Amino acid sequence: MKKIAAILPLYFLLMNLSASAQDKNFYIFLCFGQSNMEGNAKIEPQDTVNVNPRFQVMEAVDCPSLNRQKGQWYTAVPPLCRCKTGLTPADYFGRELVANLPEKVRVGVINVAVGGSKIELFDKDHYEAYTANVPGWMKNFISQYDGNPYARLVEMARLAQKDGVIKGILLHQGESNTNDTLWTKKVKVVYDNLIHDLDLKPKKVPLLAGETVSADQGGICASMNKIIATLPQTIKNAHVISSAGCTDAADNLHFNAAGYRELGKRYATTMLSLLGYKPAPLASANGN
Repeated sequence: MKKIAAILPLYFLLMNLSASAQDKNFYIFLCFGQSNMEGNAKIEPQDTVNVNPRFQVMEAVDCPSLNRQKGQWYTAVPPLCRCKTGLTPADYFGRELVANLPEKVRVGVINVAVGGSKIELFDKDHYEAYTANVPGWMKNFISQYDGNPYARLVEMARLAQKDGVIKGILLHQGESNTNDTLWTKKVKVVYDNLIHDLDLKPKKVPLLAGETVSADQGGICASMNKIIATLPQTIKNAHVISSAGCTDAADNLHFNAAGYRELGKRYATTMLSLLGYKPAPLASANGN
């Protein structure tokens, strides 16, 4: 009994230290999807300067060329997905948040995305059947997450929860599921799994889903936006981010750099409102 009595104070001290390690003012956001979340546009010089260190990215893969290690936080200078990906909505989402949140608040993103993938890739119970038949180039991307992007996202999210609080989930996916009327239900499966596996409360963790390149830009998957618009009917705390007017690349499938900047800011505007903040008027899509 004396030994137990001697150990108890140390136990409670360690518990207190562990609890205090989590910063309630470190807002973490999970990002996933396909190529438009992965980042398809070339990173331009303006995207690599003046990144506020309050905006962080947890690297989800090892990137020796960037001097980054999986599971570690870094100032969120792009690329934010994998080692050689491009500009993504997450870039200007985070920048816009830190520009409008109190100085004491930091923002962290974790971005796990695979170009060309269907939402089925993130279904933890059926991803193996899906990945068995994807092309080799996609398998190469998936292999960087040890073959299971969903598991990698959860692994990184659990690490991040030791440092901060998950405040939202960002999705940009749908091009590969164009006209799939079951898409909203498939997204709900992934969302519900994340909520369960990370012990989150759905009322406190909204899902923000961006539209594909819009019809006003000639988007070849713009018809999918009608389905994306119905997502809040399936997930109560889902919010759709408009892509109207967000400029795109020549393929009419991916946004260009300016389009990513604008779309990212729109994600941020919605998130700021959900957090109870009134965002400043959106700056030009070409601004910092």
